[in-house]
Amino acid sequence: MAEHPPAAATYTHGHHESVLASHRWRTIANSAAYLEPHLIAGRSLLDVGCGPGTITAEFAERLAPGRVVGLDAATDAIAAAESHAAKVGSAATFVQGDAFALPFDDGAFDITHTHQTLQHVGDPVAMLREMARVTAPGGTIAAREVDYAVTSWYPLLPGLALWLDLYLRVHRGNGGEPNAGRHLKAWAHEAGLYSVETTATVWLFSDEAERAWWGGAWAERVLHSSFARDALDGGHATPVELQQISEAWRAWAQHDDAMLTMTHVEVIATPAVG
Repeated sequence: MAEHPPAAATYTHGHHESVLASHRWRTIANSAAYLEPHLIAGRSLLDVGCGPGTITAEFAERLAPGRVVGLDAATDAIAAAESHAAKVGSAATFVQGDAFALPFDDGAFDITHTHQTLQHVGDPVAMLREMARVTAPGGTIAAREVDYAVTSWYPLLPGLALWLDLYLRVHRGNGGEPNAGRHLKAWAHEAGLYSVETTATVWLFSDEAERAWWGGAWAERVLHSSFARDALDGGHATPVELQQISEAWRAWAQHDDAMLTMTHVEVIATPAVG
């Protein structure tokens, strides 16, 4: 387990339905394709920060009969994950727990995976070390993180520029690192991981359905999720500014030429030389 308690951080997005809906969109294909060569039937996997469990359930299908466990700190996320697993008939199991004190023995899993979680914790290096502890020697540690600062969009609506600036300030105010992608390789090395390999992929939202879904989700998040509360309570934005951002997301979604990209960095590493 982690030797020292990590610095406190608050999860920026919270678990409003608009947030969980966007997390349920995530699949191996759009969020963990870099891990495909390691998804060999019979291997065991721990998914740290599993959220509503859509990727976890897919891992269980790919790795069967291997054991797949999803872990999250949030009660709402675990409830959503268990509901999803029951709906799709997944063999994945889920536990509520602390990423800095994982409730598993040393070397318990062949693969430990995390997606968009390191950016939200106070000490990502300590979390990677704890993931390494529960990964078998020669096993696989996999992490994927976004770099918000290089998000790009068209048309260049002032409300979306306001959104990105606000997002960076709120996220850092909560103790996280919104540009985690660019730090990921360094964090892996600082955590003492071996054979660190990096790749990068991009989310693209462009067609009408994608724009309506992504823009609509953020139009809701910026008014009704924990992000909105933290923006207001932290003095980062006014209600008028949040309304302007929400309207900008809806205007973006309705523009025929609109597009948005989000760049992610991925790391594959091992806890020790196998």
